[in-house]
Amino acid sequence: MGPNSGLEILLVEDNPDDLELTLHALRSDNVANRIEVARDGEEALDYFYRRGRFVGRPKGSQPSLVLLDLKLPKVDGIEVLQVIKNDPATRAIPVVVLTSSKEEIDMVMSYQLGVNSYIQKPVDFKQFRETVKQLDLYWLVINQPPPAKAYGDK
Repeated sequence: MGPNSGLEILLVEDNPDDLELTLHALRSDNVANRIEVARDGEEALDYFYRRGRFVGRPKGSQPSLVLLDLKLPKVDGIEVLQVIKNDPATRAIPVVVLTSSKEEIDMVMSYQLGVNSYIQKPVDFKQFRETVKQLDLYWLVINQPPPAKAYGDK
């Protein structure tokens, strides 16, 4: 099983309302086979390094896309992004910051660390759903993912 087989999304979100809205929008389009959820930055890192509840996650499998909130408990999203983009085993995975943050420094830091896209969450439900649908369509259907050799042996 290659790094991009199965079209898995890792959704890193701590806000229960935003989590449910995002899951609903993703599932309504049936693009991703699996959506894994991490509710804080520490869980997101546990996912990548097969710790905690993710200890049994198969080696060699990586998500096709990471949707990352920035304002997270335990480990913030900027630190999660830094770890993902500094590790050869995860660097090539597309990461989209999906945040309510309006702080310019968050956007600047995200792009400096190698985020693939930065999207401010729309307040309106219909607009939010359409935004997630477009993200899903672009990153999982239209975009060409890197070949398997772009990933390290984690």
